Amino acid sequence: LVVKEKSLLPKAAKYNQTWSEYPFKILRRSKTPGVMITQYVVNLPEGKTTPDFKSKPAPITINEGKLAVFKALVTGDPKPEVSWRRAKGLILDKEKFQSKYDKSTGEYILEIHKVSGAETDTYKCHAVNEYGKAVCTTTLTVIEGKIYLLERADGESDEKFWDAMLNADRKDYERICSEFGVTDLHLILKKLEEKKKERAQNKCKDGVIPYDEDEIQTHDLRSVGRTKDFGIKGLIQDDTDFYQGDVEEINRRNADVDFVIKIQETKVKEGEDALFECVLTHPLPKITWKGKGSTLEDGEKYSTTVSDHKLVHRLLIKDCQQLDKGIYSAVAGITSCSAWLVVEAESNLAGGKKIARKTTLAGGSRIDLDKVAKEQQIKYRQEMEKILASVKAKHEGGQPKEKMTITTGGGDSKISEITEPDKNAGAIKDKADAAKASAQPVGRKGKTKSKNAKGDGTVSKLDISGCVTKADVQLRVHDPKNEKHTKSGRADFDKVTDPGVHFIWGLSDVNAVINETAELTCKLSSEDCEGVWFRDNKKVNDNFSITKDGPIHKLVIIKCKDEHSGKYRFEADGRKTEAMINVKDPPRFHPEALNDFTEPVIIKVGHNAIFKLHFVGYKPIKIKWYREGEELHDDTNTKIEKSESHSRLLLSRCQRKDTGEIKIKLKNEHGFTEAVSQLIVLDKPTSPLGPAEATESSAACIEFRWRPPKDDGGSPVINYIMERQQVGRNTCKKIGEIPGVPCYRDTDVDRGRKYCYRIRALTAEGMSEVMETDEMQAGTLAFPGPPAPPKVVGAFSDCINLSWASPSNTGGSRILGYILEKRKKGSNLWTVVNAMDELIKEKKYAVKDVVAGMEYEFRVTAINLSGPGESSNPSEFVFARDPKKPPGKVTGLKVTETSYTHFVLNWTKPEEKLGIQDEARGYFVEIRQADCMEWSRCNSTPIIMTSFSVKGLKSMDMYWVRVIATNDGGESVPEELSNYVLAMPSPVRPKFTSNKMKTFVVVRAGNSVRITVNFEASPRPEVMWLKDNVPVTKRVTISNSDGSSQLLIPTSERSDSGIYSILVKNLVGQETFSTEVRVTDDPKPPGPVELEENVPGTVTVTWEPSPDEKRDDRLHYTVSKLDSTKRTWATVADRLFNNKFTVCNIMHGREYHFRVYAKNDMGISAPSESPTWGTEKKKAKFVINVPSRRDCDLRCAPTFIVPLKLHTAPKGYECYMSCAVKGNPAPRITWYRNHISLNTNTNYYISNTCGVCSMLILRVGPKDMGEYTITAENSLGRAECTTVLSVRGETETLLQLTLKGWWKMKIINCRFFSLSPLQSEETESTSVLYEQHLIER
Repeated sequence: LVVKEKSLLPKAAKYNQTWSEYPFKILRRSKTPGVMITQYVVNLPEGKTTPDFKSKPAPITINEGKLAVFKALVTGDPKPEVSWRRAKGLILDKEKFQSKYDKSTGEYILEIHKVSGAETDTYKCHAVNEYGKAVCTTTLTVIEGKIYLLERADGESDEKFWDAMLNADRKDYERICSEFGVTDLHLILKKLEEKKKERAQNKCKDGVIPYDEDEIQTHDLRSVGRTKDFGIKGLIQDDTDFYQGDVEEINRRNADVDFVIKIQETKVKEGEDALFECVLTHPLPKITWKGKGSTLEDGEKYSTTVSDHKLVHRLLIKDCQQLDKGIYSAVAGITSCSAWLVVEAESNLAGGKKIARKTTLAGGSRIDLDKVAKEQQIKYRQEMEKILASVKAKHEGGQPKEKMTITTGGGDSKISEITEPDKNAGAIKDKADAAKASAQPVGRKGKTKSKNAKGDGTVSKLDISGCVTKADVQLRVHDPKNEKHTKSGRADFDKVTDPGVHFIWGLSDVNAVINETAELTCKLSSEDCEGVWFRDNKKVNDNFSITKDGPIHKLVIIKCKDEHSGKYRFEADGRKTEAMINVKDPPRFHPEALNDFTEPVIIKVGHNAIFKLHFVGYKPIKIKWYREGEELHDDTNTKIEKSESHSRLLLSRCQRKDTGEIKIKLKNEHGFTEAVSQLIVLDKPTSPLGPAEATESSAACIEFRWRPPKDDGGSPVINYIMERQQVGRNTCKKIGEIPGVPCYRDTDVDRGRKYCYRIRALTAEGMSEVMETDEMQAGTLAFPGPPAPPKVVGAFSDCINLSWASPSNTGGSRILGYILEKRKKGSNLWTVVNAMDELIKEKKYAVKDVVAGMEYEFRVTAINLSGPGESSNPSEFVFARDPKKPPGKVTGLKVTETSYTHFVLNWTKPEEKLGIQDEARGYFVEIRQADCMEWSRCNSTPIIMTSFSVKGLKSMDMYWVRVIATNDGGESVPEELSNYVLAMPSPVRPKFTSNKMKTFVVVRAGNSVRITVNFEASPRPEVMWLKDNVPVTKRVTISNSDGSSQLLIPTSERSDSGIYSILVKNLVGQETFSTEVRVTDDPKPPGPVELEENVPGTVTVTWEPSPDEKRDDRLHYTVSKLDSTKRTWATVADRLFNNKFTVCNIMHGREYHFRVYAKNDMGISAPSESPTWGTEKKKAKFVINVPSRRDCDLRCAPTFIVPLKLHTAPKGYECYMSCAVKGNPAPRITWYRNHISLNTNTNYYISNTCGVCSMLILRVGPKDMGEYTITAENSLGRAECTTVLSVRGETETLLQLTLKGWWKMKIINCRFFSLSPLQSEETESTSVLYEQHLIER
């Protein structure tokens, strides 16, 4: 992995130095897990290496106030410099943090004295040399339990905590500590024992010893099968006169369990088993195994075992896969150790053949753990003997002894006193298994109490090694009146006298094999004491070998038989210890037959292989044969013979693929065994592997290499047989046999010719198939390509150090050397630095022929056997001057702009101080997220400007920011912002940005409703939609984005009508917007229509309301009339919101028909018809004398009978304007607002009924203010009328109307002519009534 980054130059770099300043760094993985290595150069010089950790510091968990020590073992050439750092602070306190180097061990050490919670952190160890650096991390966890106790020493919570702990069961201790926030459980248990002791002493002032049910339950005798297991935590042997301080010493030693041998790193291949092993300093029946942070349990995947002496613990991981690799830990008490499991991918070289599963031990080689464990067991016993001796010495010195309570089983058992041994009042029986008891460590402090499982009043005593002993003691009833013991029982005890002989260690169970030796061993505290051996309660006879070596007593059975199984007991001076011997007869192989079987069977392909093995054991015995882990069964090529004493395997016509492991497994009731052999089938090798790689191709020779055969057939390759064919010829030239090295150099070639080679591998079993190479051409004049541009490693006033990379195209031959050229800035002349006969062999050079202060550039040319090739591109210009000092810190770092994806930084250039800090040439900006410890660089090359925009941020994430100044002398100390930066814009109160949002929307039922609202706000606001002040239902879809929100109702219903409001709210404020949505459809027609005449000449029309009237408050009605004398329907009333209308000018003698329509925003309904009103007048025929008539002209110019009025309407309300006009022919009516025609504007409802002209504005707004004009025009003239509309609540605009008059009319006098006086009167009266009607309207 190659990462671009500018590396740091050492300050003392001068002349021909080897380190480089590459714009690349190579990240590679160390063999030590968890170590990252950064390599500064592409090609390391021979013998030089980058730093690496041979052993990295281990994580530490430690109590507060103690010394924490990190140790690391570092390698590298040249020797790296090691430094320590921490993630959350600096290591500046020299008294607390001390860095050391141990020359004897080569370890780098960091000591942290008197650790506290402030030192809990992640620590890094950096190892740096001129070729790279290595970094590893570790952690320090400080347990602050003691601080908790000091801080809450006399508080109320502390009293509650101790009261709960004193009255709780042991199983509840951890839960109580968790509730009160206590982490150091080990420290709390010690403190709890002290408090129990204090409470007991307070209660014993009156000679009363309290009954502790928790202690009794902890120390009871548990029966399991034929053995009994003692819980001996906290127990003290009755006959050794222990004092409280002695018990604390034993408990302290057992609590400080450590690892003699820790688990080691294990490397396995996929499919193999891995085994971790460790040895403890103290015996423990069980430890906790963890894998990658989780506790491991026994099962198909994991198997945990423990040795008989409880010191060696093992973890077996079966069938390892890539998912199993990681860190595994063994936890014993408060001590732990960890190691890596590395699972390597299986290289399937066997051609798909299954590989037998093997078990790989940690560390690669097996350590004799049993030997180490036995040595540790002896050491542990010696420590216990020393403690016993010191206790006995204290006792003999006359020190006072603690009183000890022994409570017998049974809830109402009597309290007894222990008297002198010579007062024999009863024998004490013991039914416990000594071997089981010896496996339990002594763990608790305090007074010793024992509870007999039978409850028969007898007392069993344990020595310090866990052996059950027997003593004759006097049991006296404490109360002369046979006082019974209650749950708060009280008793007084006499002092315990000298216990006499006791067991240092007792017998242990033995599983013996028939006809082999079995041995029982125990040790007494005295060398002079004799003992007696029993088997099944009978004294053993002379068939056994009984020996005594000082205090050690042995019973040896030379050849075990079935009748030797049973319980064995050893008694001495009234003490006893017991153990079981189980004689088994598992399957076993004859040693000579086993040696012959394990020898590999080597045969040639096509031959038969025979495996035969004899065995003995208890019948019946199951026999299974395996090859490479797969069970074999009888078939055409496999025959298996089985008998009671031997088995035979015959493999016929074996092939090369049959090579592998042959295993036999035997199993019976007493156990199982197995033996392994190898089958090797010899065959001819496979052909050598290609393609052949040409390492040199010149005019004089062709050199190439290939890979050996994938399968050598079981025999090593002796020689390779070579043939050569020139391209274009049919014949091959035999070169002959060459040694078994897969490479060849052919010097008998012609320049420019092409050749092919045929290669065969030769072994003792025969010759392989041929492998043909590709065409290879003997050298022509092929010049090398250009090298990479030279890189400036270091620049000084009298020397410039350069390095470069080899050309990618070598021209088919090796590079002989390089020519380096230089050129001054502004010059066209290149000057050769080295002569042609002094080629530069290495890819670096120190140019000393420079003038101080001048600026140079360089280029390099590679030379091979054909000659010099193409020159490289020039390097960057560099001054010949001494290195500069790193710049100072930038100042005034601040954030000037933020958003969800970026923020902008500004800072001030650091000052230049002569000899201390030079001018900054550029800047690097680094950021890290709040939950990350690693800094990432935002710009790969330095920026010149003092501002930078950091992009690609995660919205609402917190980032730490720092800026580093840089120049040719290095980088400055980072300048970091004191607070983190939040990826969000500056706070902005929500506001709506669109001016086209509608406040009223009408939608036909069944169509979709879509309301989109655009806004801006920061930080990102919460958006809520309400309908009639109630949150919208689930059938409404809400879509929110950064700057907009959309409400969608896919299929609208009438119930969706209402006022929809959007609430946009953030930390700065909130804003709302409402839109009225009306969902409607074409209305249904009104009900039946009725007619009634209340006033002569008028008809009152009433009708039943439309069914949609209740659901649509904007529904109104229109009434139309049909006169029998006319053929068209005329609208007599519109926009009626009631169910009744009176029609005037009803003429007698005519028939009238009325229709009522329901209308809304969507359309108009079907009409509801009325019954016929009135009858047509039938006139009798009469004859008149028609006088000579004079034509009457009824035409007249338009005239406004009723003018427009001034209107002032509230905002949001409707406004209705009307006037009356007459004229013949009927004039054309036009409405204007501010001299703009309104007839085609759909926002205004305009009607003209019988000369009554009206205009309705639904919602009056500021845009409706102004001058309104109505014009009436026909062929005879034109008239107009003007008014002004003002909106209440808005700034009123006074319009000065310059009018010649309210009425601009040209009146043409009409004269009426009639054929007769009667007709003239009728016409005149009709005209008068019509004018009167218009005036009323």
